[in-house]
Amino acid sequence: MTVQQDAPTGGAGGAGESLEVWIDQDLCTGDGICVQYAPEVFELDIDGLAYVKSADDELLQEVGATTPVPLPLLQDVVDSAKECPGDCIHVRRVSDGVEVFGPDAE
Repeated sequence: MTVQQDAPTGGAGGAGESLEVWIDQDLCTGDGICVQYAPEVFELDIDGLAYVKSADDELLQEVGATTPVPLPLLQDVVDSAKECPGDCIHVRRVSDGVEVFGPDAE
């Protein structure tokens, strides 16, 4: 079982609020900073771009694919979004789709 399956998600603005993350591959520069911060959530593919991974550790290559953000990895995912040179990592609330971390965060 992976960390994503074991861990509850949490969010900005309320305890237990579920968050999800996705990557805009059109903006990805392939630096791999996200993989360094949170290898449980992100992975570089053979094309040199970063993708999110499912709870089963499967690479999600569909455009706009999302994966839950486990609470223990929240800070690592947020740091990935902040440090990403391509500004391509988006973290949003599941409940309303509002981006809470990333280039379009309110």
